[in-house]
Amino acid sequence: MELILDRVSKQYQNKIAVDRVSLRLHKGIYGLLGANGAGKTTLMRMICGILQPTGGAITFDGLDVSCEDYRSILGYLPQDFGYYPDFTGMDFLMYMASLKGLPKTCAKRKAARLLELMDLRDKAHRKVRTYSGGMKQRLGIAQALLNDPKLLILDEPTAGLDPRERVRFRDLIAEIGKDNIVLLSTHILSDIEHIADTVLMMKGGQLIYQGKWEDERKDLETFYMEQFEEG
Repeated sequence: MELILDRVSKQYQNKIAVDRVSLRLHKGIYGLLGANGAGKTTLMRMICGILQPTGGAITFDGLDVSCEDYRSILGYLPQDFGYYPDFTGMDFLMYMASLKGLPKTCAKRKAARLLELMDLRDKAHRKVRTYSGGMKQRLGIAQALLNDPKLLILDEPTAGLDPRERVRFRDLIAEIGKDNIVLLSTHILSDIEHIADTVLMMKGGQLIYQGKWEDERKDLETFYMEQFEEG
């Protein structure tokens, strides 16, 4: 299992959002760090096939990101995921399951399991517009997991979650990362500290660090600030 980014770039008119990023990711959890505007979200949207790179290529086990088979192994939680406010939680998951091509019986079973996992079982038939911010975020995490993705891309997944929910989420992602590739972008360093196998840092569209910060014998915040300032 290998996700390959080969000199991937994205340019908007005169601005280079992502500048020749090359990566090889295998099973495990990768924490993506960087200031606002560093290029993290643009990079993840290209990995998901939502944006087309200006240059370079992205493949997963030889599959190009634009092909249908690639979409079947991908799970994605954007920073602001869209939902239909008059859908119930179950309606929303069933709708997303249909977009992912899951058979109805299988979809219903997985949706029910994920609603329970996200502590939303008793809210399954309430309209999403009545959900709190944390509940909507948990629903977003659930939809990303519907197709048991081999590649899971998460953009600020713990935003809006309380401390107890964040711990539960970290435990879940740690389990998923044992057999799959998880790319997690967040401003919450403690989330990366607890579960990431490898840290990636971006600045000005470029990858300025890839490695295991524990090897530096420093806490992650100090190490991040040093890399960011030096990058």
